[in-house]
Amino acid sequence: MASKEDFRKFVSSKPKLASYVENGSMTWQKFYEMYDLYGENSEVWDKYLDRSKDNNSFKINDLIKNVDINSIKEHISTAQKALDFVQELTSKDSVEKITKSVVSPRPINKFFED
Repeated sequence: MASKEDFRKFVSSKPKLASYVENGSMTWQKFYEMYDLYGENSEVWDKYLDRSKDNNSFKINDLIKNVDINSIKEHISTAQKALDFVQELTSKDSVEKITKSVVSPRPINKFFED
């Protein structure tokens, strides 16, 4: 368990932490619990102390690592099928076929199979 004195030294060397307490987004208790659980050199402090080296490159690398190529291929295939279906529905030939089948004349005077 970390001592309160060690935590005080850590906090006094990191004045930026006080701004999070002042604006109400964190409390000293939460910071102490993080310090007690993770220590002062953990990555949990990066977002509070701006210690991350190059956020954009790490974010891009994380995104690339988490990409499932097969899932992307499936989504593209599904989108392509949907576009092909819409294109088929909106093409002139299919519109003409639909209007011809819908507007077929019915015999007016034919009752009971006469």
